[in-house]
Amino acid sequence: MKFTGLRPLLWTENLDETISFYMLILGFELLARNDEWQWASLRKDDIYIMVSEPNKEADFKTIGFTGSFYFNVDKVDELWEDLKTKTKICYEIETFEWEMREFAIYDNNGYILQFGEPRQNIGNTE
Repeated sequence: MKFTGLRPLLWTENLDETISFYMLILGFELLARNDEWQWASLRKDDIYIMVSEPNKEADFKTIGFTGSFYFNVDKVDELWEDLKTKTKICYEIETFEWEMREFAIYDNNGYILQFGEPRQNIGNTE
């Protein structure tokens, strides 16, 4: 058996606001939307996510996630410069001892989105 991908489904109380955040702030494109299901699928490069209002059957107290979503990116410094004034910052850009240059923001739902690039890739023009 082979796993072939992971597409997180993020719950939201405001589908339109969440779609707008991912499209306008992060540059995702809308692949599909179903208003009857209150669901949408988005993509940026090789990253796919789905967003939806919570299922009525789900037992939940509040929308949230006990972790973060970590995006491997290139040109992390350029992305930081673009996002630092458009979003709520979780932590500013820094090169950590594990040789990753990264920062984190919150999306419109409060999910933590981390963006990182290996230090050895920074400055390479391949």
